[in-house]
This record gives sequence, structure tokens and C-alpha cells, in this order.
Amino acid sequence: MARTPLSGTQHLLRAGDAEAVIAGVGASLRTYTHRGRDLVVPFDADEVRPGYRGATLAPWPNRVVDGVYVFDGVEHDLALTEPKRGHALHGLLPWTEYAAIDKGPSHVTLSAVVEPQTGYPWRVAVETTYALTAEGLHQTVTARNESETAAPWGTGPHPYLRAGAGHVDDWTLHLPAATVLEVTPDRLAPTGLASVEVDAARFDYRAARPIGSAEIDHAYTDLARDAGGLVTVTVTGAAGLGAAISWDATCAWVQVHTADRPDGAASPAHRIGLAVEPMTCAPDAFNDARYPFDTGLLVLEPGAAHTAGWTISPIG
Repeated sequence: MARTPLSGTQHLLRAGDAEAVIAGVGASLRTYTHRGRDLVVPFDADEVRPGYRGATLAPWPNRVVDGVYVFDGVEHDLALTEPKRGHALHGLLPWTEYAAIDKGPSHVTLSAVVEPQTGYPWRVAVETTYALTAEGLHQTVTARNESETAAPWGTGPHPYLRAGAGHVDDWTLHLPAATVLEVTPDRLAPTGLASVEVDAARFDYRAARPIGSAEIDHAYTDLARDAGGLVTVTVTGAAGLGAAISWDATCAWVQVHTADRPDGAASPAHRIGLAVEPMTCAPDAFNDARYPFDTGLLVLEPGAAHTAGWTISPIG
């Protein structure tokens, strides 16, 4: 019997000049190429996925500060999966192997279940579909609450976009967001909203410009949408090649990270891709009552479902 690769069962999708591989562990986008060019930072099939690269985040994206939250009057304590900062990071399914329930040459639907557990005592069934066309790779995530009480919910992807050779410093970013969520420098705990003009050199990319040496690991909101209701973030290189990610109103937030590593250039992963993560809710949204702004926290009533989606596409 063939051994399953460390990143889980592999699902190859092809359409025109595009190819993507979805790894079963975390329903992760492992590779995505267009005409042989990487649109996301890849990783090997027989490799433990580096961090959350390409993972589907559920039942929350980003952080629950201190791993503690109150929902419907009850305090819950989550495992601290970001121990150096003391938070619960990126949900409960990123290291779960999803099962394929539908598959074709250019699409796959995967499913997993968040089982009731300490810190999250609800059962939520999750299905995600990746569909590849010549124009882009579309992912949807649907959650259904199979519990008898309401459950907090949030989701998002974690791709690191690539714009050709080089590093983040060499690329141009267009990010149509007017507001940034400020955080503490050591633990990245949210402190409040500010205009991107609070530090325009670091945060304001409403007009496309080079990223340069800016270090970003922040969430943005107040997103400008086109006539069809879509937000599009682009990253391009000097040759005009790059990648875009777009999404609709189901995601009012986006986390952007320049992939800075603690050991800097000594790390092969330092600034090799730009994480652009549409999110249905803000960081620490499970502590919604703590903040004087709309975090976007979703509450799934018993039997209710919610779907969110986004598309990564080539530029050039």
C-alpha cells in the first residue's frame, strides 16, 4: 500500500496552462502555477507543511488573544497554538486531513468536521471546493452548524502570493484598503483601528507602489470594491507579471504579511512571498464584545450554513 505523503493526499487540478495541487492536510493550496510560473509559494508533497502556508483556516482565522473568549456568557479556553505569543492561531482544522467527496480534472471538494472539544464545544461540518479555470483558482468554504446551540465561526485562506523571481522587496502592491488594525509590536494583539495614513509609508497601498523594506503583519478593512462588489489585491514584479486575489462581501477583512522571519535573511523563507488572507472576520473576533468596531464575527445558528469564497488569478 502506497504511503500517504506528509502533507496528505494530493489532488492535482489542471485547466489550460494552469495547474494546482491541493494537499489533504488542512485542505492546503500546495502549488499553483500558470505557464510554469509559481503564483503562490509552494512546498513539497512529502514535507510537513511550513506553518500555515496555503492552509484553509477554520473555525477562525488569525488569532484568539490569550486563547480565551466569552461566547453566550460562557468563557472558553483554547490550546495556545502560537506559544511564543500566547495565542490560539488559525483555528482547529489546519492539521486535519480532509476527505475528498467529489473530484474531477479541474475541481475537488474536500470535507472535514470540527468535533466538539475543550474550548470549542460545537460540531461544525466544513466543505471546501477548489475549482481551476484558465482564468484563476476559485475556492469556497461552507460551514454548517450541526450542534444544538449557536456557534461562533470565521474562515479564510493563507496563500503567499508570488510575483516572479526575487523577494517581497522587489514587488509592487496594490491594496485598496483605507483602515488598518493596529496591534502590539510583540504579541500582535489588536489595539484599535486607524487610517492607513497613520503610517502611510508602511500601510498605504491604495495607489500601487513598491513594498520595499516595509514590514507588515496587519489586518485591513474599509475595502474598496468594484462595480461587481469585488475587492482585488495585486502584487506584480518588474516584468509586469504577478498574482491577484479577489473576493466578495463575505470577507470584510484581509490580513497582509510580508513573511518576515525572526532570523531574517538567514531563513530561506524570509520575504519570499506576500501573504494575502481574506477573512470573514477580524483578528480576535471571538472576543467581539471587547472591541468598539464591527469585527465581522459570524454566529451560526443550529442547522445554519455560511459560505465564503475567493479567487487567485495570474497577472500577465
